Amino acid sequence: MTFDWDYMFSLFTLADFWWASWTVIKLSVASWVLSIIVGFGLALAKQSSLPFLNGPANAYIWFFRSLPLLVLLIFVYNMPAVIPETSGLLADPFWAGLIAMVMCESAYIAEIHRGGLLSIHKGQAEAAQALGIRYSGIQWLVVIPQALRVALPALSNEFIAIVKLTSLVSVISLTEILLVGQRLYTQNFLVLETMAAVAVFYVFIVTVFDLLLKRLEAWLDVTKGKDRPQPSAEFIEQVKNAPVPQFAPTAETTGPALQASKLHKAYNNVEVLGSVDLSINSGEVVSVIGPSGSGKTTLIRLMNGLETLDNGAIDVNGEPFLQLLRHGPDKSRFVEHSEHRRKIGMVFQSFNLFPHLSVLDNLLLAPRYHKMGSQQELEMQAFQLLNKVGMLEHVWKYPHQLSGGQQQRVAIARALMMRPQIMLFDEPTSALDPEKVNEVLQVIEDLAAEGITMVIVTHEMNFAFKVSDRIVFMEKGRVVCDDAPQTLRDGHNPRVDAFLKDVSLA
Repeated sequence: MTFDWDYMFSLFTLADFWWASWTVIKLSVASWVLSIIVGFGLALAKQSSLPFLNGPANAYIWFFRSLPLLVLLIFVYNMPAVIPETSGLLADPFWAGLIAMVMCESAYIAEIHRGGLLSIHKGQAEAAQALGIRYSGIQWLVVIPQALRVALPALSNEFIAIVKLTSLVSVISLTEILLVGQRLYTQNFLVLETMAAVAVFYVFIVTVFDLLLKRLEAWLDVTKGKDRPQPSAEFIEQVKNAPVPQFAPTAETTGPALQASKLHKAYNNVEVLGSVDLSINSGEVVSVIGPSGSGKTTLIRLMNGLETLDNGAIDVNGEPFLQLLRHGPDKSRFVEHSEHRRKIGMVFQSFNLFPHLSVLDNLLLAPRYHKMGSQQELEMQAFQLLNKVGMLEHVWKYPHQLSGGQQQRVAIARALMMRPQIMLFDEPTSALDPEKVNEVLQVIEDLAAEGITMVIVTHEMNFAFKVSDRIVFMEKGRVVCDDAPQTLRDGHNPRVDAFLKDVSLA
């Protein structure tokens, strides 16, 4: 038996093979794209804490991962026999094959997406939440772009699997590559030559799309060659000479800017915060100090709604922001008046910049989402704020290209872009090298001098005593002392004295 090379090469000029290849490409791309969309919805539902969402999602993924695609293809194609109304769509083998493949592949791709979602640190969602972005916006603007980039290698692999799985659609008489080959070798019995040509067509399709997907992966990778030209000296001078907007909003009321009443928080029945009252006046700088585990970070996260209250209430400018409304001894309802969230800016210990966005886009994301001005106005404000924190020269860089101190300064500018009335700082220097601490503290000190209302959780005692109007000392989830810095220096509280005994206050 000899292999007929001439016959095999002649098949590459056969129009039926090229039309069948086009069918495979259409079916593969459509199945992949639709499965990515449906699979993402399934992944989000599976991660939800709501039983009516995660229950059906889990059942769907379990069932369709268990069901062979061949069985599903035959079942869907013959559905018109059971439900005649579906005959208009499912009588077409292409649509029947597409629907069956999407139903099957969505279950697999949902788990790929879930892996991508789990890889995104929750601090990303918290940073977006602190900027007043709603859940759908957080997913679309912050989580999905990052999760897709993480999942893309696995999604690319799944696309290749889908291309090969299209050969099964021949069972419902869709004219794809394998079916064309089968029809030919049943006529001339040149099985090896015909199947070799079939293999070449599949390898060609997979190779082309593999190269395209690798290009897409490289384009989405912000860690590779994304530098843009640095701002010119002329541009920097133009920003410096532009009219400076008011970055410290005036208070809306004469009362406290922020009022926390009887705040309580427990994790796994372990009390972390117990009946804390705190009042912050407009323009006041309050530092919160105390030993590790004293509830400082929990307090500041409650103030911004990043943690749910177990009891108590938080008011902004005399209006309710966060409340726990009780309806009987066993029923309570957490209420957030989200319109006040944008009045509170948050700077995190670990920066939480959005790694898929440049420095400029980090600042513009939330203001554009909230439609706070035209693109030109917002860009100029961003340039001015970056100049204010000494980061204008790095406007086109990505977070991974910045030092820790630089990232924190960008995070401060990002929070200020929302024109908050109150700024919260959660240990803003604890993740920095000692030599980077001063550059961040200087920015905060400059903001304090401008009259911005601030609450700062910090271990930098000299800084706290220098910039604060009041210092709150916490221990075991309670406020032990709330006084002016000079009063604490005078040593009227034995517990505070013991905490500061090894600190040399300037």
